[in-house]
Amino acid sequence: MPRINLLPWRESERKRKRQEFMFGFVGAIVLALLIGFVVKWQFESAIAHQNDRNQLLKQELAKLDKQITEILGLEQQKQRLLARLQVIEQLQRSRPEVVHLADQLARMVPEGVYLTSIKQTDKKIQLKGVAQSETRVSTFIRNIDASPFLQYSSLEIVETKGGNTTGSQFTLYAEQKSQQQQTDDTAPAKNPHAKKAGQLGASK
Repeated sequence: MPRINLLPWRESERKRKRQEFMFGFVGAIVLALLIGFVVKWQFESAIAHQNDRNQLLKQELAKLDKQITEILGLEQQKQRLLARLQVIEQLQRSRPEVVHLADQLARMVPEGVYLTSIKQTDKKIQLKGVAQSETRVSTFIRNIDASPFLQYSSLEIVETKGGNTTGSQFTLYAEQKSQQQQTDDTAPAKNPHAKKAGQLGASK
């Protein structure tokens, strides 16, 4: 006797397709979740790597800032040392000038004039003293004007002292000439007669 399948073949085919769809749907979900996990992991890895690089850059920038601060401090210290060296050099150069100035003042002060105070600020010199008469002060001023080391003398105060002591107190100012001016003033003048004789000899 032949076997006969009484189940409807359409229902069986529908059930098979439903199962295939369910397997495919579940597989797609699992694959999507897997892809999402992999993508998330890659992004997190990239972010962590970039954060590490940013942290390293911050550390290097902090080191550079510290080095720049140290360099600026050294530069300021260098400037202070250079300023001190300039002051020391200026003082060393001014030592012989002070001695020379004192020697020249001693030569210029006429008889009957006594200096009580000498004050120098840069090139300006303040002289205070006592003179037996105003004529002596005038002579002192003429000596300063004729000096190759001082110029621009100006009298500020002449005050006659009272009491039994005769004399006048005075305060005058002068300016120290520069080295070039001193050299020009102290250089021997050319002899015009010798120059003229030389020109006559050349013409012959």
